[in-house]
Amino acid sequence: MADAQPLVQELTLEQERALVHDRRLLLLATCCLSLWTLEQIVGFYRLTEAEVVQGLVQLDRLGIIELRPLNRYRLRLAKTFRWRPNGPAMQYFRDEVLMDYFSGHFDGDAETLTLVHGQIGRGQAQLLNERLLKLAEDFAQQHLADQRLPAEQKRAFTLVLAMRSWLFAAFRDLKRDGSGSAF
Repeated sequence: MADAQPLVQELTLEQERALVHDRRLLLLATCCLSLWTLEQIVGFYRLTEAEVVQGLVQLDRLGIIELRPLNRYRLRLAKTFRWRPNGPAMQYFRDEVLMDYFSGHFDGDAETLTLVHGQIGRGQAQLLNERLLKLAEDFAQQHLADQRLPAEQKRAFTLVLAMRSWLFAAFRDLKRDGSGSAF
């Protein structure tokens, strides 16, 4: 019956605050989202088994995972859950992660960075957003399917999808007062 419960699509403010307040807890939550086992976490990070178990207990109390026997867990979050738009996690992302992520060259195997600008109707924008969400779901499903592959055949990737109506800060002071949205 518990497995039939719907997965959480967005964290609460309190859940996000707890994660960004504790770097190790955020790391463990990220590992859980990637479906890592306790053994994989201890093998990759400088954390003891006791520290990982303590973090898993905290994630269980927060409602992010359901801790099961033998330190196994079930995610309570959907793979494509959404961070609160103006919440603590997005603020942390803006302050601590954004520049680190985008400072990469995106020239590695299977890496890409594309920026496309254009003007489209609101209806088409909504359709594109739906397709972007479908792409995120496809990525999440591939992640699940590839869990069966040996570790040496997998690489960690982070997919960032974004689309917004926006004017580059360097252009804002050049905009005429009262003019429409050019870009």
